[in-house]
Amino acid sequence: MKIKIAVLTGGGDCPGLNGTIKWVTKSALDPKMVANRSISFEVIGITDGWKGLVEVDPEDQRSCARYIKPLDEEIVRTWDRYGGTNLGTSRTNPFNPKNDRSGKLIENVKKLGIDAIVAIGGEDTLGVAYKLHKLGIKTVGIPKTIDMDLAGTEYSLGFDTAVNIIMEEIDRLRTTAGSHGRIFVVETMGRNAGWLALRGGESSGAYIILIPEYPFDMDKVCELLRERQGREIKYSILVAAEGAKPLGQQEFVKDSHVDDFGHVSMGGIAAYIANEIQRKTGLESRHIILSHLQRGGTPSAHDRLMARWFGVAAIDMIVKGEFGRMVSLQHGEIATAPLEGVINKLQLVDVEKYYDTERYNGRRTIL
Repeated sequence: MKIKIAVLTGGGDCPGLNGTIKWVTKSALDPKMVANRSISFEVIGITDGWKGLVEVDPEDQRSCARYIKPLDEEIVRTWDRYGGTNLGTSRTNPFNPKNDRSGKLIENVKKLGIDAIVAIGGEDTLGVAYKLHKLGIKTVGIPKTIDMDLAGTEYSLGFDTAVNIIMEEIDRLRTTAGSHGRIFVVETMGRNAGWLALRGGESSGAYIILIPEYPFDMDKVCELLRERQGREIKYSILVAAEGAKPLGQQEFVKDSHVDDFGHVSMGGIAAYIANEIQRKTGLESRHIILSHLQRGGTPSAHDRLMARWFGVAAIDMIVKGEFGRMVSLQHGEIATAPLEGVINKLQLVDVEKYYDTERYNGRRTIL
């Protein structure tokens, strides 16, 4: 029996995606593995995420050449060395109630002879995979989000690399901050969950870390900064997740744009904090928004390893017929979790366990 697999990436790009595609392909087509299985595979890549499966015309050769990429071991051989996604991605939602194109997608899947879809993405991408599963399309999910807020897994692709980037950029900021005796407020990604800000801030030794899960008091931030003045330290680094918000206020929205999944564009919290610090204390303050820098660059060793494990596991799931589920990391081991458990169940920072609400930083007690 031969199974045709389609693999796609959805949502924001990040390091580790290409490695996952590589290991899905290599695991499916490995000659020794094929000899030990009762089934064989054909692997195709879908360009631009769910958009590719919606817009492809299976009866048009040029359209298929645009959206369908045959994959083999030679094509993907070096992919794990590079960030981004060689297949391209999008934030297209086939189930958008304003323009529901799920019927077209299902029709195209059938016309293309696709037996199973491996979807690599976050809550939105995997949410689509779950809805398709309920409609009879065989889907397997692989968790990807630098925010690391997916329920059902202890790790999501891209997080480790993003934390390293935050740490490296803050290391660079220290030289100019120290030279001028300035305060720098660094804005990271993190719409609902503060994992990036917390772990990036802890790794880089930031003085104050502000996360969405715990609204902050601006006066208290200024008080903490005043306490530090006059000591041997001439500067301070603050890290704020884009979704962090002052007490009694909403998160900062960058513009009126709303994507296909109903998300607004967030940003501006770092500028607000820097301006308030300077206004309230007179301390010279600057802000920097790391934005898409956090998604860029080559994957870390950990993300390359997780990409391999997740890709291999996805093929194991297809062989075993475990559809409607997501590869996951649980208690340090590769496991699977139902896609249903990913929907509207974000994994947020446990403030009581990981956050010091007096210092606005990571906890200094562990046991």
